[in-house]
Amino acid sequence: MSTFQYDSARTGGPPGTTGPTDSVTERWTAQTDGWAGKALAVIDDTAYVGSDGGSVYAFDGDGTERWTISTGGRIDSAPAVVNDTVYVGSHERHVYALDAADGTEQWRSETGQFGISSPTVVDGTVYIGNNGDGQLYALDAADGSDRWTFGVGYSVTASPAVVDDTVYIGSGSAAYALDAADGTERWTFETDALGNATPAVADGTVYLRWNQKVYALDAADGTERWAFETDDSTATPGTAPPTVVDDTVYAGVNDSIYAIAANDGTERWSFETGERVRSSPAVIDDSVYVGGDDGIVYALDASDGTERWRFETGDRNTSISSPVVVDGTVYVGTSDGAVYALTEQ
Repeated sequence: MSTFQYDSARTGGPPGTTGPTDSVTERWTAQTDGWAGKALAVIDDTAYVGSDGGSVYAFDGDGTERWTISTGGRIDSAPAVVNDTVYVGSHERHVYALDAADGTEQWRSETGQFGISSPTVVDGTVYIGNNGDGQLYALDAADGSDRWTFGVGYSVTASPAVVDDTVYIGSGSAAYALDAADGTERWTFETDALGNATPAVADGTVYLRWNQKVYALDAADGTERWAFETDDSTATPGTAPPTVVDDTVYAGVNDSIYAIAANDGTERWSFETGERVRSSPAVIDDSVYVGGDDGIVYALDASDGTERWRFETGDRNTSISSPVVVDGTVYVGTSDGAVYALTEQ
């Protein structure tokens, strides 16, 4: 399985893989028809990318295009690849299931408005949020038929996390925990604002980031355990989920990356980038990989935040997607439509 932030818990730090630590070189680059893969999915040496030009691409391990299909509406989220099927939502009001080998459409399911969040696929169900009608959908992964919907009264651009038969989602001024089987509400956490915060769930705690604030909630009942807030009152809006590995939470806030103690929310270190960070970090093999709006991919030491290397895509006004790191290669998409695969030099 490959999905946004690696797994259905959205933790952002898969075990058993490695990433480049000393320096990188460009293994390959490919071009799409729009902002490429605000997040990507990578499995079996193939990168699956959606673009805001409305296309879904599959690139082989050398960067050659295996297939592409057009949905007719922009794609703002990462595909999920499960059991040789690519699931993705498009702004032309459909969720698609495509054959991972050749892009053949297996089914499409129409939603009330345009779909936008990255789907989560667990135990034969596709969970996906909808921006236009404020609904979270649960669809049968085999044929796309509706299982249930849950309305939050606000757009749902966040990507749901699913852990232990519970679906977690942030929307508007609340976070929700729902029964994965039927969508009934288990708890709600109310705050001033959460926007569309994608949760990361680890060790019985739900972590959400909104602007300059990171929340830690009890996964069982939604009570607040702690809240971390930077002293930067000018932080630009953002809801990219934090990454949780071992006892540390990593989050991009405005133009910095923060490492926060998972048990009490205290700051361990921070690293300032050149511009805003709107992507989620990937934490692999004691390195933190993140992209900024300065067109740069950064690799940091996870223990103290010191810079290990940086890769410049060539345009300082280019935004970088959330990195995906698989088998020693860092994959990112950019706002100018490029997809990069970076390996140890």
